[in-house]
Amino acid sequence: MPVATMPPHRHAPGRPARPGGLRRAAHRLLTLVAAAAVGAGLLAAPAHAEPSVEEIEAQIDKQWEQLEPTIEQYNKVRAQLKVNQKKSADLEKKIEPLALQTELAMTRVGDLASRYYISGPSQDLGALLISAKPDTLTEQLTILDRLARQEHKQVEGILKVRAKYDAEKQKLDALIATQTKQKNDLAAKKKNIDTEIKRLEKTLPKSVVMPENCPTVKGVVSAAARTAIQTACKQVGDPYVWGATGPNSFDCSGLTQYAYKAAGISLTHFTGAQWNEGKAIPRSEARPGDLVFFFSDLHHVGLYLGNDQMVHAPRAGKPVQVASINYMPVAGFRRPG
Repeated sequence: MPVATMPPHRHAPGRPARPGGLRRAAHRLLTLVAAAAVGAGLLAAPAHAEPSVEEIEAQIDKQWEQLEPTIEQYNKVRAQLKVNQKKSADLEKKIEPLALQTELAMTRVGDLASRYYISGPSQDLGALLISAKPDTLTEQLTILDRLARQEHKQVEGILKVRAKYDAEKQKLDALIATQTKQKNDLAAKKKNIDTEIKRLEKTLPKSVVMPENCPTVKGVVSAAARTAIQTACKQVGDPYVWGATGPNSFDCSGLTQYAYKAAGISLTHFTGAQWNEGKAIPRSEARPGDLVFFFSDLHHVGLYLGNDQMVHAPRAGKPVQVASINYMPVAGFRRPG
């Protein structure tokens, strides 16, 4: 009995496919899956890691290296400009009386010219011509001529002095114009670098703050804590005055009250009350912006910055400053808000 045969391009049921066919099928399957994944955005190019706080600070330091020489050059030009402006003003004061003297002298010369050469002899001169002796008349005319020549000489001297001052003032005015342009150009450079530094600062994580007068602070727990830290650090250098709550002097609880008031949180101006107005935080969980209290009677408080540092108003004779929390016995931490 004849046996049926399979077409050469077909495989018998249950017979394994050739290895080459498997590879081609797998390749097609992977191609389809990859295409679908790309279409769904699953195989996008790997994202670049955000720069670390340290890298951002390094960029800011680099910008500052460019800014500081510009600032000092700006200060130099501004100081020179101030000196030259004073010189110009002094010369202006000297020129004013010279101008007045010139005007008066020219008026006198004009009067003489008008009197003896335009309008003719005056009545006094007419009387002198009729009644005076020739010697007397000659003497009077000589005196009048000498007076006129003295007026001319005086005017000439005044004009020479004024011309000297005018020349000096023109030089100073030109220098002032040049230095003013330099000052404006430097100010524009400073503005550009300031803008770049602010841009870099904005790239810092919200939990990081670079407050004025304090080290960079990491791990800030809230926007209110951020504002309080920035506010308190701005007061570094302000004097300690007992009972003071700012804006120019503080005692310890006055500083923390002032800092959190800027963040919209009200605290009583008393360490004992502030202890009760905040949430208790274990030292191991303390974060920048928390209040740190000292001594068993809680008679001192500071604003914690992390890394065992705080900003506080220490005592009379010592201004607001950044210090270690470890030089006094820590009573505990509280979190306002």
